[in-house]
Amino acid sequence: MGTLYVVATPIGNLEDMTPRAVRVLRQVQVIAAEDTRRTRGLLNHFFIQTPMVSYHEHNERARLQRLLRTLDTGDVALVSDAGTPAISDPGAALVAAAAATGHRVSPIPGPSAVTAAVAASGLVTGPFLSLGFLPRRIAERRHLLARVGAAGFPVVLFESSARVAATLEDLDRAWGNRSAVVMRELTKVHEELMFGTVRELTARTTEAEPRGEVVLVVAGREDDDLAEPREATAVLRQMRRAGLSPSQAAREAAIVTGRPRSELYEMMRTLADEPEEVTPAESRASDDEPGSTGGSLRRKGMPRAKKAPG
Repeated sequence: MGTLYVVATPIGNLEDMTPRAVRVLRQVQVIAAEDTRRTRGLLNHFFIQTPMVSYHEHNERARLQRLLRTLDTGDVALVSDAGTPAISDPGAALVAAAAATGHRVSPIPGPSAVTAAVAASGLVTGPFLSLGFLPRRIAERRHLLARVGAAGFPVVLFESSARVAATLEDLDRAWGNRSAVVMRELTKVHEELMFGTVRELTARTTEAEPRGEVVLVVAGREDDDLAEPREATAVLRQMRRAGLSPSQAAREAAIVTGRPRSELYEMMRTLADEPEEVTPAESRASDDEPGSTGGSLRRKGMPRAKKAPG
């Protein structure tokens, strides 16, 4: 039974390639590469002649069994285009399948855009979330940002240079004006790190679009980012009128307000016996249509509460 080596490769600077990674890539029977053309340049630089087979999101299913058969008799190395495989890249399915079929899995650690960005951001001292690339569909992206914002952790995400300013605007809308860092071309000749708030960085990237590959790091939520109880009550009243049950309303309101679901559930049960009324806070909370000045929840960077389908 062979070993599947999960090998990290440079994200830009070839001097970051570890001697152990070079040795493993030379000794395995085959290298499963996300893009064989890009990996060929890396192998040529280090005089590695090991055969390659393409393994990417479009052929994962077809390649999986072939690679497992290879592992029955020899070792396989898994590499991505750059950085550590299976982090916002193909590879997790192969790792899981290899482990499930009794093959040994061994990581060969090294470069990672995620850990490099976290270390250089100055914004992360504990848990953080890595989102990879955000969904392109607006509704999916906003829903994800709302859920992540409720967790309150610092966030790392990737973005194309052409969409950085637009994504920063989405982050401001969802989370407010947090501290952030825009990093481009990490470890490369034109590496640049821009520190500031989300709005400051939006202005800078709108004036001069950054080139190359971009990583964003956004600070976590501060305690004062939580919605006030009266604002949470206004959101719950909106959901009550939309026909959501107390448990559904508490779950959705927790995403929007950042307050604990158990607290919101008790608030919703209390509201169930109250007559319908529209308070000033509720009026401000509902004033969140695109293009409006926004209410109290909007100023905190929180999206409008969802309504039930139909």
